[in-house]
Amino acid sequence: MIETRLLQQFVAVAEELHFNRAAERLHMAQPPLSQAIRKLESAVGAPLFVRTNRSVALTPAGVAFLVTARSTLRALDEGVAQTRRVAQGIEGHLTLTFINIAPYAPVLRALRAFRSAWPGVSFTMVEATTQEQVVALEQGRADIGFMRTPGTSTPHLRMAALSSEPIVVALPAGHRLEAAPSVALASLRDEAFVASPRTLGMGFHDQLIGLCQAAGFVPNIVQHGRQMQTLVALVAAGFGVALLPASVATDAREDVVFRPLQVEAPDEMARLDLFMGWNATRASAIRDRLIHAVLDALSPP
Repeated sequence: MIETRLLQQFVAVAEELHFNRAAERLHMAQPPLSQAIRKLESAVGAPLFVRTNRSVALTPAGVAFLVTARSTLRALDEGVAQTRRVAQGIEGHLTLTFINIAPYAPVLRALRAFRSAWPGVSFTMVEATTQEQVVALEQGRADIGFMRTPGTSTPHLRMAALSSEPIVVALPAGHRLEAAPSVALASLRDEAFVASPRTLGMGFHDQLIGLCQAAGFVPNIVQHGRQMQTLVALVAAGFGVALLPASVATDAREDVVFRPLQVEAPDEMARLDLFMGWNATRASAIRDRLIHAVLDALSPP
């Protein structure tokens, strides 16, 4: 291994072509500098300078090594500067996982503002279920996740609620309750339901089951889908009805109608929250900067 100090000393001598001037430039005595150059030549295995009583010149090997030394020192300087920028949270890379966040305009605006303010930060975006996000955050494969409540113990994760929205029911066009302005959940006790599997989001799944139980029945789930839009498609195809976040209802369709729910349950059971989660055991200045940016964007003025 050739020490960085030796490269700096070699470059000084190569640029000055004079050992005394190079020593003055390096704020050191001339004899130790001469010893350092001999040590470097021994490590390289070739003479780098031609020395006479009146002049110093680079050998062909010295000319070639000067290119390498300058390149190495420049790369090291750039690496140190980049490391400092990463440590300061102004450059680096973030992996974000998310459920469908398209309907959540404030979150999207916060991400856009952050990217504009910190162009040195690059992103990898991965769409994933809540359970997949929890695993990715715990294993360090993701920095921030946008998800529903996990519904399970996550001791290493920190959660911040970003928004809350009501749960609505999706009915196939032509359903007997299509014309109703709102639907009592108890009136759906005999319906077939479509829902996401519990393994992909225990909190969301258990909340919907609990909501139905509060209405006096256990839902008959006949089909599962990973994504909200898949569930909407299953409703359109007549497989059953679905309980979904109200944001899904923003996409107008002729084959599905969305209606508010009437429920005999605490208000928090009839609403779905969007959370931002991160692993509190892993330090990241860039991640923390984005967390604060999102929370600030969503805070009341």
